[in-house]
Amino acid sequence: MEVIAVKGEKRAALGKKATKALRNDGRIPCVIYGTGNLVHFSVKPLDVRAVIYTPDFHILKIEVDGTSYSAILKDFQQSPLKDNVTHIDFLQIADGHPVKLEIPLRCKGASVGVKSGGKLIQKLRRIKIKAMAENIVNELFIDITTMDLGQSLRVRDIPVPNGIEILNNGSIPAVTIEIPRALRSAAAAADKDTKKKK
Repeated sequence: MEVIAVKGEKRAALGKKATKALRNDGRIPCVIYGTGNLVHFSVKPLDVRAVIYTPDFHILKIEVDGTSYSAILKDFQQSPLKDNVTHIDFLQIADGHPVKLEIPLRCKGASVGVKSGGKLIQKLRRIKIKAMAENIVNELFIDITTMDLGQSLRVRDIPVPNGIEILNNGSIPAVTIEIPRALRSAAAAADKDTKKKK
């Protein structure tokens, strides 16, 4: 799994005034919490762009004043007036400690239903999991190869590696092969024609 390195700078002061000054200086206030003490620091927006503006999941190696922390992005806040990030929360992870997180769900294979003119509808793009830090994966896959027109695969159909528990309800549809209106109309017309001939 790819690990992204992030360089942080420890915050000398906390509070609204210090936070505002930090943002005016073009930096983002951050905090790491989880297995140890809270770590307050700041980063340059460019250093976290690849982490925030992506649907992918990454484990981060955050270095603050010579100390390295393994962490994941937990949450971030943006300005209501602009798109700029105003604060980031990171969750520290360590072997032997369970973590709850969201990772991408990706489709693999070429569906027979799509080849017949159906439309692939992915209803669930991210999946909630629980795992020990050492068992974390950055994505899960669902095989759509055998899916035909009108068929669905649910959360319970997603193959799960050892050590990972899916937290989403198993009955929720994850992927559907939708039958387009044109195909429905053609099928209905063919059925009507067959009945007439009988």
